[in-house]
Order: sequence, then structure tokens, then C-alpha cells
Amino acid sequence: MSELRYAIIGAGPSGLSAARALQKAGIAFDGYEASRGVGGLWDIENPRSTMYESAHLISSRTTTEFAEFPMDTAADYPSHRTLIRYFRDFAERFRLTERYRFDTKVTALTRQDDGSWLLRAESPEGEIEEHYAGVVLANGTLAEPNVPSFRGAFTGELLHTSAYKSATQLTGKRVLIIGAGNSGCDIAVDAVHHAASVDMSVRRGYYFVPRYLFGRPSDTLNQGRPLPARIKQFVDRRVLQAFTGDPVRFGFPKPDYKLYESHPIVNTLILNHLGQGDLAIRADVDRFDDRTVHFRDGSSGEYDMVLLATGYTLDYPFVAREALNWTGWSPKLFLNIFPPSFNGLYVMGMIEASGIGWQGRYEQAELIAEYLSALAHHPERAAAFRRRAAEEPWPDLTGGYRYLGLERMSYYVNKDAYRRAVRHASAGLRTDAPDVTAERGIRRRLPSMKKVSA
Repeated sequence: MSELRYAIIGAGPSGLSAARALQKAGIAFDGYEASRGVGGLWDIENPRSTMYESAHLISSRTTTEFAEFPMDTAADYPSHRTLIRYFRDFAERFRLTERYRFDTKVTALTRQDDGSWLLRAESPEGEIEEHYAGVVLANGTLAEPNVPSFRGAFTGELLHTSAYKSATQLTGKRVLIIGAGNSGCDIAVDAVHHAASVDMSVRRGYYFVPRYLFGRPSDTLNQGRPLPARIKQFVDRRVLQAFTGDPVRFGFPKPDYKLYESHPIVNTLILNHLGQGDLAIRADVDRFDDRTVHFRDGSSGEYDMVLLATGYTLDYPFVAREALNWTGWSPKLFLNIFPPSFNGLYVMGMIEASGIGWQGRYEQAELIAEYLSALAHHPERAAAFRRRAAEEPWPDLTGGYRYLGLERMSYYVNKDAYRRAVRHASAGLRTDAPDVTAERGIRRRLPSMKKVSA
């Protein structure tokens, strides 16, 4: 190929991060987006969007926005309407929109004998086939609903929360919400104002974090040097106990894990409604029987609607799983970005972390751009980067936290540990002295992690 050209799949926050980073690095690329425009899931009109009318950021504006493009709002926790406008303005400001083919769905990626990738896509004009030196996968992590199976059959309305858009869907109905993640709790708060009754079925306990502590957005506190994991857990748990009390008294099970070992719930309104008797906590579901739901504690209830707040599964349907080193619940990638084979695929946004924001994802994109620039102009640096990934244990991205062994936690990272490792890796690609990177970041790792093959 006369020009090294890359494809970016997706125009949500991760895709726009990749587009901006490649643009700044002078790297040629084409963008592909299945929907009508930028914004990804934040565009509630996008058929694949999982957004709902009452959705707001659960992290605060200043910890979430792109550093080079502050939001034009004073709201600490903007709504999805503000955010879709923000992404459109970001794309227009940096002329990224014109680099995308919209209403174009990528259907297949196939590795070619020369190492390039053949991309196939469906567009309004028909099927597209293009060859690329590499492909950035930025199609998101929250688009494919996780729908568990249950014994029996429910004959009322059974919906995943991805199909929930407005509280009017709940009007006058007896509603059971299964699961209590952030979306489930948001919808429960909506439901108490419209539904005839609301119950939540949960299988484990949760920690609830107020949006404000001491008059400030809670995630803006302690923004300096991060505390060691055990100290932060000790201090923050006692702060939460002072502000929110013990959720067990409202009917939640006692958590079987420590604070921050799973994603906390950034919603204390639900505790208010529990205290007012507006909704009730039920045990884990045992089985369905017509419109009766039987719970594992032997109780039962009658419902018109069951809403599954059961999360999402990773989905990269257009590429073979072995190309992404898929192991168990998710791909196992160097820094959650690079397949160990370095086969020309780069994954954007396959990170979940409390407080990492879009700037953290942009730093991922900068690392990809640094690596692609090194491939083109300093191949010895790119080779040294690959050699470290193959020969040395990977960095510890947990920050000392022992995350729950759940599917949704399989690609969870600690924001401080992750951003530190990514920044050090980027710095190493900008220098001919790879040992500096090794000293600063690549060797900050768990000694028990296994080596990966080249």
C-alpha cells in the first residue's frame, strides 16, 4: 500500500477520541458509524442507543470531559441532551464529522496475507470493501444486552433496560426490576412516580455514593496523589456511612466485598424512596410462573412488567474472537488495547473504571497514535514496544484493588494505575531509550502475572 491508512469503527466518545488522536498525529483514517451521526449511545435517537429520558452523567463534568474541549455548561452532572450536543460540537470543532461514513455498518474484518485488513460494510449505497493497514475497534461496550435465562415463563412484559426510554412505559404497572446497577437504580427512581408498585430483586449488596459530598461533586475530592487502596477503602467507607448510613437497613444484602471492588452506585435517591416506602427490595429470582415471580427466600409477587437491569456483554461481531485473544468473558489485551499478536487491531474503550472519564480514553487513543507513528517512522521503537509486551509481565492495572470475578468486571481497571501505565507506554514510544519506560511504568506490575507469547 502506498499510504498507511486505518479504519475507526464507531463515532461515540471512544471513536471520536481515536479520530482526534490520529488526526493530530497526521495519520490517515476513515471512520465508520452505523448510526446517523456522532455520539454513539448518547444519541437517544440512535436505534442501538441504550439511553433513557432521565439519564445523566454519573461522573461529574470536570472529571469526564476532554481536556482540550471543556463542556459549555455549568451543570455538574449534565443530561444526555447536553452530552449529545457536546459530542457533535467536538466533532465539528475538529472537523471529524467529515471523516466518517454514517449509516454504514461494518459486517466483517478479514486479515489478508500481506497483514492488512479487508473491511466489509453495508451502506445506503450498497456494500463497501476497503483495505486498511489496521483497524481501531471503538464500537462500545454497552450495546449488547445481557439477558439471563430463568426457570419458567413470565407472561407479562419482559424487557431489558436497553429498551427502556421513558417512565411513561411504566405508568400504572406493577414493576419488578431485576438488578440494581446504576441504570436499574435510576429507573427505579423514575418508576416510583409512575408505576402502581415497584420492587427490586437483588442478589448481592451495594455501596451507594452521593453525587455531592461536602458541597462538591464527590468524584472531585482527593484529586491529587491517590491514596493506597486499603487506606482509601477505610476512609471512604466511613465517609459513606456518615452520609448514607447502612443500606442493609433498607433491605439490601450486606456486600460480600470491599468498597471499590465493584462499581459503586452513584445514586442515593433510591435510599430516600426506600425509606419512604415507595419501593421494596426482594431476594434473587428463583422462577417465573405466568405473572407470578417466585424468589429464593420463598416469597412471591405478582407483576405486570419485569425489567432486566442485568448489564451488557462485550460484542465485536465483525471479527473472529481469536483475533482479539478472547479468553473467557473478554479479550485479554496488552493495556486493554493491543492483542498480544500485534495483528493490526486496536481496541478503544474496553475499560471500565470509576472516574476515568473520556480524557482517560483519549489517552488510550494517544497511545495507539504513538504506536502507529512509530511503525511508520521509528520501527525500532515499535519493535521494542512489542518485545516488552511479549517478554515481560504486563503492568498491574488494579491499583491494589481485588475486583470481583464477574463478567462485567473482567476488563475493569483502576483509573490511576491505568492512566499511569498508558502515559508511560506513550512516553516510551517517543524515545529511543526503552529502558526509561520500563523503569517508570512497564515494570509496575503484579509479579504473579504470566508472560505472554510473541
